[in-house]
Amino acid sequence: MAIGVFDSGLGGLTVLNAVQKRLPDVEFIYLADTANAPYGVRTADDIYTLTTAAVQRLFDAGCDLVILACNTASAAALRRMQEGWVPEGKRVLGVFVPLIEAMTERQWGDNSPPREVAVKHVALFATPATVSSRAFQRELAFRAIGVDVEAQACGGVVDAIEEGDMILAEALVRSHVDALKRKMPHPQAAILGCTHYPLVQDVFQQALGADVQVYSQAALVGESLADYLTRHPDKMGSGTAAYLTTGNPKRVSDRAVQFMRRQITFVSA
Repeated sequence: MAIGVFDSGLGGLTVLNAVQKRLPDVEFIYLADTANAPYGVRTADDIYTLTTAAVQRLFDAGCDLVILACNTASAAALRRMQEGWVPEGKRVLGVFVPLIEAMTERQWGDNSPPREVAVKHVALFATPATVSSRAFQRELAFRAIGVDVEAQACGGVVDAIEEGDMILAEALVRSHVDALKRKMPHPQAAILGCTHYPLVQDVFQQALGADVQVYSQAALVGESLADYLTRHPDKMGSGTAAYLTTGNPKRVSDRAVQFMRRQITFVSA
């Protein structure tokens, strides 16, 4: 009864941790494409090719539903996959929509026309590929009007986190927040558009100020997935829980333990 969770690296563990707490009876197969991370500096075609290969690996492992916990993959590949690649009987979901629904105070799955919302000035922090895709702005436009979004490409943050250099990661976050605030001095809300960023969420919050509401995806995706499975119980797959990586399993396991502060053992994908 496994559901697949895919990320280019370890950031998606923040999402997996939240959905496991929300759905304790569900088994998950997590796949980290560590050998090809980070995705955020790759072209859209590269991201699409790598993402479809990874998702196919999860389908082969018995998953009928795969969550793209990687924002870059969700932004650059998801729509193309859904329009022409996903096999019949399978489903691939991204992480942007639950977050946008929460920010715009819409119910899960609310498909009514876009309307004005309370938040007018939004800061988006994401990888270069996610920013260039404008996928967040596109999805937001389906649900809200009159919202000004200022995006900041946060180069280097994912690399620093994956390498375990949190001092560098925190310094880069502060630098990127400063750059954003030069373009939008007073954001009302901030979107952490990469699943690695919750690991430094407190640094984002401190740099932005206490009056800025910071939205992180993990818990929101967990709630959205629970709602989806209530409506689509047939999408529970047949695989067995596992942690897979295209990188060095021992090195990735050590990093995962460092991030999540619990034992996680990866095996080769």
